[in-house]
Amino acid sequence: MIQQETLKLLEWPRLCQHLSTFAATKLGVSAAIKLSIPDTIEESEQLLAQTIEIYCLKQNLEVQWSFNGITDIGDSLERAKLGGILSGQELLNIATTLAGVRRLRRIINDQENCPILKKLVADIRTYPELEQKINHCIDEAGKVADRASVKLGEIRRNLKDIRAHIYQKLQNIIHQQGGAVQEAVITQRDDRFVIPVKAPQKDQIKGIVHDISSTGATIYVEPNATIQWGNQRRQYLRREQVEIEAILRALTEKIAFIYDEIDYLLGIATILDLTTAKALYSLWLEGNAPEFVDPTQGELITLRELRHPLLVWQQQHGQDFFVIPINVQVDPKIRVVAITGPNTGGKTVTLKTIGLAALMAKVGLFIPAKEPVKIPWFGHILADIGDEQSIEQSLSTFSGHIRRIVRILESLTTTISPTPSLSLVLLDEIGAGTDPAEGSALAVALLHYLADNALLTIASTHYGELKALKYQDDRFENASVEFDDRTLSPTYRLLWGIPGRSNALTIAGRLGLKMEIIEEAKNRLGEFSEEINEVIAGLEKQRKEQEQKAQEASNLLQQTKEFYAKISEKASSLQQREQSLKQYQEQEVQKAIAQAKEEIAQVIRKLQKGKQTGQQAQKATATLQEISEHQLSKLEQCKPAYKPQVGEKIKLLKFGQTANVLAIDEEQKEVTVRFGLMKMTVSFTKIESLDGKKVEVTARKKIPITTSLTTETPQSIPMIRTSKNTLDIRGSRVTEAESNLENAISKATKSGILWVIHGKGTGKLRQGVHEFLKLHPQIEKFELAPQNEGGSGVTIAYLK
Repeated sequence: MIQQETLKLLEWPRLCQHLSTFAATKLGVSAAIKLSIPDTIEESEQLLAQTIEIYCLKQNLEVQWSFNGITDIGDSLERAKLGGILSGQELLNIATTLAGVRRLRRIINDQENCPILKKLVADIRTYPELEQKINHCIDEAGKVADRASVKLGEIRRNLKDIRAHIYQKLQNIIHQQGGAVQEAVITQRDDRFVIPVKAPQKDQIKGIVHDISSTGATIYVEPNATIQWGNQRRQYLRREQVEIEAILRALTEKIAFIYDEIDYLLGIATILDLTTAKALYSLWLEGNAPEFVDPTQGELITLRELRHPLLVWQQQHGQDFFVIPINVQVDPKIRVVAITGPNTGGKTVTLKTIGLAALMAKVGLFIPAKEPVKIPWFGHILADIGDEQSIEQSLSTFSGHIRRIVRILESLTTTISPTPSLSLVLLDEIGAGTDPAEGSALAVALLHYLADNALLTIASTHYGELKALKYQDDRFENASVEFDDRTLSPTYRLLWGIPGRSNALTIAGRLGLKMEIIEEAKNRLGEFSEEINEVIAGLEKQRKEQEQKAQEASNLLQQTKEFYAKISEKASSLQQREQSLKQYQEQEVQKAIAQAKEEIAQVIRKLQKGKQTGQQAQKATATLQEISEHQLSKLEQCKPAYKPQVGEKIKLLKFGQTANVLAIDEEQKEVTVRFGLMKMTVSFTKIESLDGKKVEVTARKKIPITTSLTTETPQSIPMIRTSKNTLDIRGSRVTEAESNLENAISKATKSGILWVIHGKGTGKLRQGVHEFLKLHPQIEKFELAPQNEGGSGVTIAYLK
């Protein structure tokens, strides 16, 4: 009983009426108006999941989600079950409903993220064969079609022939007796074809009179020539009616046979339409899906910028006012919130807004608040709002409130237990309507009781004693509706943690009440009360300052987010450019290698075609050296590698530790580092950067040339030293020695070996000889002679 009263007090029927306007069918409209409140949290979660899925489905513009063809066939089903005969239009409505629900089921099954809806429609049967049968027998106008049966088709063909015969005879009579006919038309009276005849000339056309005009000037006569045909037509009409009834009865019996399945399908269609209405209403409200939390487990109630849905409706439908949102954030330990403030300040609206939000969450509606929306699932939502004064029942305002509060307490779980009832209690002007002292004491006692037996109680009051409960019991919290002293009007903003000030004297002074009266009132009120108001005013000022700082911090945070987004975008762009550059460098390397190979191949082809002299070989060698230097320089440019720097920290691969770079030797490819107290020199290949980059050691290797200037290679070359295969260049300069070497190589090709005596000395001549031999295309290899043949003073060169 009290729960139904609460729904009326919170104006829940109005919200349901608004919801019904978003339904597509009469089924959905009726279900929205009669919207029931679930009894379990599991049912609420199920309803909320359905709303979320259809909400997401409606966001997909490619999905043609509509309820076209689905109608309220409930009465037709009941009449079919009771043995009545359905009309053609009723049967057609059943067929279109079956098709419409089948279409919705197909759309749901085609979606990936609709598990709840898929489960909902999994068991429905749409009977396509019955739909086809109905569409075969009933035309689009809801009439039984000629094709419904062979017999009906034959009857209607006979009726058509008889009608044509009657029309022909009547047309002949009108033509022959034109003077007696009032008007040359054929009409019907009592389902008989007649012609209008002038009353004075009625004897000219013999027949049966079926009607007379109101003036008596015209009589409607069925000529004797068509009476027999008319009688025959009546017989066929009766046969037609019998056959139509037989067809409709047969189809109706098919409907009655599967009554339960179609009734279940109709229920699913109603749920889908109602859920779609919830999704559309939620979207219209700009609401967000609530999350059910449990304050007994330490979860916070959060409703930021919560708006009253009925006020939003009024605002959107042309009423000139702006809905002020409220912020509700209740700590899990809080059981009672006392809201204070001036009259018409929005306390009652606040209670109704919170109550409607709790109800909306239970039935699967989104709440018009910003994310995250966190609210408990309240098993009971109970309210005492408004004036319960009744002259008929001899009840005062106070008595009416107490009667309702008694019913509220009876609905709560009265068994003493450590866990309070999962109930939300909303009390407007608690303890009002009686002596202030007694009313205040009663209000305190009642709130203490509710703190023990209800999950959350929100009460509005003018009593100052209720403001002090917060400081006596940590289960209590204060809130107030803000009041603007300058405009003497409420702002309708809800402030948490601060009790409302008494503004009666301030308002009276602003409205012109004499100051001596106000001063005397202040004296009677006492200094302590004035000090409390000053403290509250100071708290309100501090709160405004904190809100301003919070807004500035929020703006700064937004700017930071935007800056971070720009930096991230630039970083991503740089990464893409780096990747593109790497790809370009790799392509250039491949091009350089391919070009080098082509140039070398050209040199080889020239050598193979021309006469293979020592001078040509030396020239080819120089050309290959130039190609090598050029291409290697291009490769080094295309492939920038990591190079250690003096003072940099690097990682020693052998020890897995870091070290400081002291010196770098590019020629030896070594680096001197300090590792702890040790100083050591290690190869480039044994170090890497701290981020894992390795030094690329690029030895300037010559590009290999595969060529054969001699077609035969001896299996073994005799180590016989003669005057023909020996060259003594001791005392010569390197340039002179190269010329002598070239001549000696060309002469020693037959012996396959050349002994070069350069002496030991400073080693420069030996080094020059070796450099020359290393690059000469006709030299396969060279080595120093054995000790007994001269050692490091003699080099043995092996020719190809």
